[in-house]
Amino acid sequence: MNQELWRYSMNKTGKGNKIYLAYGSNLNLRQMGIRCPYAVPVGPVELRDSRLLFRGHNGSAVATVEPEAGFTVPSLLWEITPRDEEALDRYEGWPSFYHKETVSVKLNGKPVDAMIYIMNDGYPLGKPGKTYLDTILEGYGAAAFQLAPLEEALNHSYTNSGGGVS
Repeated sequence: MNQELWRYSMNKTGKGNKIYLAYGSNLNLRQMGIRCPYAVPVGPVELRDSRLLFRGHNGSAVATVEPEAGFTVPSLLWEITPRDEEALDRYEGWPSFYHKETVSVKLNGKPVDAMIYIMNDGYPLGKPGKTYLDTILEGYGAAAFQLAPLEEALNHSYTNSGGGVS
């Protein structure tokens, strides 16, 4: 991973800014640059004892995380401004589609509390669309994440969505 990309210092968080944990399409640097132009990538972390899943209608399912021991979700921390958070709220369909929680992760061995969007209950496992998945894959590549957790999430979501892998 290109460490020069991560410009963040815990001592430089702007007033009113938050730390946000991304695990799906918001791993994509280009997309986040457009959606949240004031956001600064902080660095890669792992969300432990959580599982990446895709929920929603087949062909348009989107990422979420759920607690599950033994699983790890590659994630990217961002420092976001209140304006960026408003844009993310709209994109994530907060509060009707996703809700916000605070999670604790370790960045360079130090605990960091971060805001995360988690899908509300009631959506079945499903298959994401190709464009959405390509956006996530681009983010995984930029962060040099291993693909195994993403592949596992896709296989689990496909297998349990009722339609099998297509």
